[in-house]
Amino acid sequence: MNITVAKKLTAKQTALVDTLVAKGCSIGQAAQDAGYASGESGRVTATKTLKLAHVQSYLMKRMNEEFGISATLAAGTVRRLATGAKSEYVQLEAAKDLLDRAGYKPIDRSQVQVAGDIRVTIDLG
Repeated sequence: MNITVAKKLTAKQTALVDTLVAKGCSIGQAAQDAGYASGESGRVTATKTLKLAHVQSYLMKRMNEEFGISATLAAGTVRRLATGAKSEYVQLEAAKDLLDRAGYKPIDRSQVQVAGDIRVTIDLG
């Protein structure tokens, strides 16, 4: 029987991931902010830490949370541009983006052009 035990993150691992997600800074800067050794050794340790499965899992969870929050801000920005941008081109592109995301994407049309002669010979004898 194979039982998987979920490892708990240390305070430093949690701080490292939270700093990376919140600040969008380099691994070296996040390592320093999270309390890892300064300089190259801290960056190397943080890089190894970020490769651990349980840390990767937490990183993906935090990124999904952050994208969910940011998506509402982005949608508001696109909506604001669609109605209030000075440029009609920007309004058009924002409106098309909103329609696309709402499921009203234009039909993909492809044109097939055949050049040359097509000959069919059927010999029944």
